Amino acid sequence: VPAIHLEHFEIDESILKHIPSDVAQKYLVIPIERTGATLTVAMADPSNVFALDDIRFITGYQVEPVVAAEASIREAIGRYYGSTHELQLKEIMDEIAKGEVADLEVEDEEGEISAEDLEQASQDAPVVKLCNLILTDAVRKGASDIHVEPYEKDFRVRFRIDGVLYEQLRPPMKLREAIASRLKILAKLDIAEKRLPQDGRIKMRMKLDNKTKEIDYRVSTVPCLHGEKIVMRLLDKEGLKLDLTKLGFEEQSMEKFERAIMRPYGMVLVTGPTGSGKTNTLYSAVGQLNKPETNIMTAEDPVEFNIEGCNQVQMKEAIGLNFASALRAFLRQDPNIILVGEIRDFETAEIAVKAALTGHLVLSTLHTNDAPSTISRLMNMGIEPFLVATSVHLIQAQRLVRRVCKDCKEEVKMPKKALLDLGYTEDEVDTIKVYKGRGCPTCNNSGCKGRTALMEVMEMSDQLREMVLMGANAVELKRQALEDGMITLRRSGLIKIAAGMVPVEEVVRETVA
Repeated sequence: VPAIHLEHFEIDESILKHIPSDVAQKYLVIPIERTGATLTVAMADPSNVFALDDIRFITGYQVEPVVAAEASIREAIGRYYGSTHELQLKEIMDEIAKGEVADLEVEDEEGEISAEDLEQASQDAPVVKLCNLILTDAVRKGASDIHVEPYEKDFRVRFRIDGVLYEQLRPPMKLREAIASRLKILAKLDIAEKRLPQDGRIKMRMKLDNKTKEIDYRVSTVPCLHGEKIVMRLLDKEGLKLDLTKLGFEEQSMEKFERAIMRPYGMVLVTGPTGSGKTNTLYSAVGQLNKPETNIMTAEDPVEFNIEGCNQVQMKEAIGLNFASALRAFLRQDPNIILVGEIRDFETAEIAVKAALTGHLVLSTLHTNDAPSTISRLMNMGIEPFLVATSVHLIQAQRLVRRVCKDCKEEVKMPKKALLDLGYTEDEVDTIKVYKGRGCPTCNNSGCKGRTALMEVMEMSDQLREMVLMGANAVELKRQALEDGMITLRRSGLIKIAAGMVPVEEVVRETVA
């Protein structure tokens, strides 16, 4: 079977109509030319006899296959037919335009729609299809969150992809109530209650690239001025990769982190703002420690992913099950390793420290800007310096940054002064090559695709413990940690810029020099 480069072909529209888009998507095939009664098609797998028979039957032509790269066929299908998402969206919008959806527009502020009307409208076929499309398309595009936002004269849906929000579509205003109700029904929320925030969960199984995926959506609704804003956090159970080596550690930092989590007791803390990947780091650590001879107890709010072999406990503040009470109970459960979702108050911190000092390995998170300031934070909570000095083995701060897209990566020239201002030394600036993405369909024209973490790992040396006992502040602790060889968040970023992994703007945005 001859091989071709699809990018060298300009396919005529009259040829494309011989094979419907759903068949092209199903078999990864695209027609390229017709000669008499023979249709030449480019295929990723020309040995698929079922596909060839199907295409012969659909088109009525003799089929001559040629082989092309799978990626270039997918790209051609997207270019010539439009993506599956766009085709489905067009069909749904056509249905809506034909007036096949109940109009629920409310004119005055006090106007109330009955729960029955809401439920009825939310079951309309186009509304159901549109909601399903939004939920599945978010998974396809690798989104972490879906935002459904109502405004006075408008209504939009945005996806957060690699930390940045992108607008996806603006459904007609008359669907505002119906879409909100449909999503609330899926999340088992009260559709009649629109004055109070609500939280729920949607579980979905979907087929993606011939694999069945199980996705959880954590749903949060908040009543805004013009209706309910709905945000859904996607939790992809298969997407969770429990591999410390893939997180973004520099080799030296990785060795320190692994050394700390392999100890039989003590405390390891991961710090950073919300959405900096702390949970993923802790889960990866637990994944490495998860062995048949180990009892691992976790207290989480919420439990984001199920980990086989771990005893995971969901916090329920309403009935008094919080981090502190869970920790107390854990200590009577003969644990080896305890994971606490977050240390928020003195009570939780006190029990966690005591657990670390009585032969348990404790893993937890805190919200601080860098590793050294975590020590001050614990002491400000009321933990005695001698307890902090003896219990804490390692603190790791992290930030998530976007990676340069591999498909459109190109070198950019930067002035020497700009590189020096970033934090590179005189010796380094002469050899540094800086890259950024030009923007292409793969990365949504953003120049970035995927994310990695910047890591600052502070191992508690004897000098640092001594300084904590003496009441040293965060600045003094940082100075000593740097002498001990700590790689700061900024330095971790500089290493990744030099390796061509991340663009300069991301490091500047997330770190301080």
